[in-house]
Amino acid sequence: MNNLPDRNVLTHIEEEDSINLKEIFSKLLDKWTWFAFSILGCLIIAFLFARYTPPTYQISAKILVNDDEKGSSLGKQSGALMDLGGLIGAKNSVDNEAEILRTRFLMEKVVRQMQLNIVYSKKVNLVTRELYAPPFKLSILKGVDTIETTKFQIKKISANRLKVTTKTFEKDVAWGEKFTIEQVGTLLLEPNNLRDLGDGEFTVSVSSIDGKVAELMKQLSVAVTNKQVSIIDLVFLYPVQKKGEDILSTLIENYTAANLVDKNAIADSTYKFINERLSKIASELGDVENNVESFKQKNQLADMSEQGKLLVQNTGEFASELAKAETQVNVLKELENYLQDPKSNKRVFPSSLLPQDLVFSNLMSQYNALLVERERQLLSVTEESPFIRNIDKQIAGLRSDIISNIQSTKNTYTLTRNKLRSQLSSAEGQISGVPQIEKNYLKLARKQQIKQELYIFLMQKAEETAISKSSNISVAKTIDPPKAEVVPISPRKNIIYVASILIGLFIPLGLIFGQTLLNTKIATKEEILSLTRVPVIGEISHNFSEDNLIVANQGRSAISEQFRALRTNLSFYLKNQDEKIILLTSSMGGEGKSFTAINLGNILALAGKKVLLMELDLRKPGLSAKLGINNDIGFSNYTISPTIKMNDIIKPLSLNKNMFIISSGPLPPNPAETLMSEHLPALIKDLKSQFDYIIMDAPPVGIITDAQLLSTYADVTLYLVRQKVTQKDQLSIVEDLYTSGKMKNLGIVVNDIISKYYGYGYGYGTYGENANPGFLSRLQSRFK
Repeated sequence: MNNLPDRNVLTHIEEEDSINLKEIFSKLLDKWTWFAFSILGCLIIAFLFARYTPPTYQISAKILVNDDEKGSSLGKQSGALMDLGGLIGAKNSVDNEAEILRTRFLMEKVVRQMQLNIVYSKKVNLVTRELYAPPFKLSILKGVDTIETTKFQIKKISANRLKVTTKTFEKDVAWGEKFTIEQVGTLLLEPNNLRDLGDGEFTVSVSSIDGKVAELMKQLSVAVTNKQVSIIDLVFLYPVQKKGEDILSTLIENYTAANLVDKNAIADSTYKFINERLSKIASELGDVENNVESFKQKNQLADMSEQGKLLVQNTGEFASELAKAETQVNVLKELENYLQDPKSNKRVFPSSLLPQDLVFSNLMSQYNALLVERERQLLSVTEESPFIRNIDKQIAGLRSDIISNIQSTKNTYTLTRNKLRSQLSSAEGQISGVPQIEKNYLKLARKQQIKQELYIFLMQKAEETAISKSSNISVAKTIDPPKAEVVPISPRKNIIYVASILIGLFIPLGLIFGQTLLNTKIATKEEILSLTRVPVIGEISHNFSEDNLIVANQGRSAISEQFRALRTNLSFYLKNQDEKIILLTSSMGGEGKSFTAINLGNILALAGKKVLLMELDLRKPGLSAKLGINNDIGFSNYTISPTIKMNDIIKPLSLNKNMFIISSGPLPPNPAETLMSEHLPALIKDLKSQFDYIIMDAPPVGIITDAQLLSTYADVTLYLVRQKVTQKDQLSIVEDLYTSGKMKNLGIVVNDIISKYYGYGYGYGTYGENANPGFLSRLQSRFK
């Protein structure tokens, strides 16, 4: 018997290092109904979800972008024309164009144009589906500042009247009749295709522009999937195929139109500037020509002398170069004034009038791009916006750089002009014999030539600008128009059903293992063996009849057989004739000590043994009450009154002639000191001489020390553990008692076992009403 704890220690260590798959499978199998109902419920939910969820289709399109960094046929076709006036803006980048397609401003234009914030739907066979071509149209004549999302129920009453209902509004209206809803505004219903109106009920959802834009932006995906080419992939998700295709088409059209507007803005600005200058130069040229004519008439200068002709011929080349230099200086002065004028410095700069320069071209590209972006953003934000202020700051910085560049270029042309003037004056000074009148005429002629050169230059640039504008094409073109997939991408029924089955499996799994993790009470034998090395020597099933005298009244029951098994196991502990005392204790009250004491005593008495039950729980006795014994005189009286003898407190029990009891007696004020009475050792000695077994029903050891005081007399201690009542951490008490040796021959009796997956050490299986009668008969015959 001494090696029993050692074998238990080895078992305990082995079980700690392994996972009991059989136990886990048994737990899951025991809850098979949970899995069945969970999977069935999830499949029903999946079916309803797939049946009534609107389908979502994927609409795809591809755009080819003229990326200057990667090159494309689009750029090559237009390059020659674009070079005429230097009107090409910022370098096109496929990444930049993708970002433009993602802008909220572009989607807002689509929503406003197609009135996408008004959605029509109809309920058919319990399913509500969106309509693209409804039989009527709802128009917002005057909306409130912020439209709240509102759903209208519209139903036909008669040929000319409809019933409009919302949560806060109900009215019968005629076609074309205005009506006002506080959170939306003034509305109007107009017929569209009355043949489709029918008698059904239609739903119209009206939301704010901003809310609808945000919703559609989430459904739009713009990506450059292949970095080797300049193609943008657009994907749009929408429940109505045709409407989704039209939304994406409108988005691309607006993007293309906006791109052309941006490119034409530079040409329009240049053309306007040139026309203004042409008007002024034409006036000045006319004045000069009039002066020349008046001078000739006044001085009767019909023709110049040979000497004057020679002078004009020799100075003609200098005069031509001087005219060109004067033209450039005048143009640069006008452009400088244009940039410095507060009224015009927010307009696109006419860059084609400047000589070609790489640095200046880059500056102008950035400057004009920022101005176009500023105008675009001002449609949705104010000038006080931090974004607009940041753009203004960048524009101011670029304007300063451009002015510096213009001034530097102007200084260069001014030096050239002055040099040409000096050379021309020197050439004119070489001829001294020319009459004064002809000299004056030459000055007027030179001035006329300069104005003519400037006028011709501006006319040439005007033509170049007109040609450039007419040849402007978008930086992108659609190579794969929007097209919806035939099969919706959601809901995908196969995936939904598979997912529902998996969820149906995981829900009970989570509940079972969650219950196991959160459960702090003892549920299985394995839990006991993992928490303590104290051997389990008895297992008692749940008493469905709630009869405390189960052995006496149901001698052939499964519980009676379990007490017989416990009796057999006790024989391995109580080998000698002097080993007679069995102590019952537990962690706390309510774990079945009295029930076990009564039925264990009865099963020992049935074996012909004389058994005494001692009710030594002097704090909360329950043994005498369960047996229906008068408790007026008992153990407490014996310890304090010398007149009361041992035979006065021993009472026979009617349930068996071999059973007797010593009740607790009146509750003493000091139970612990009562158990330490000097009369107790002599009493125990006398009782051992009269009885074969003495069963002590002691208080819980986990609360008070009374049981430890009585353990000195006990030959074996049965520690009661009740399934789903005893806390797991309370097993540390019995483990401490075992390791410290405070109680000898310590064993655990598991009481009130209900769970099928508990796992009996003695092969009892499931007890109670469903027990197998043939199996129990064989088991009972084995213990007879």
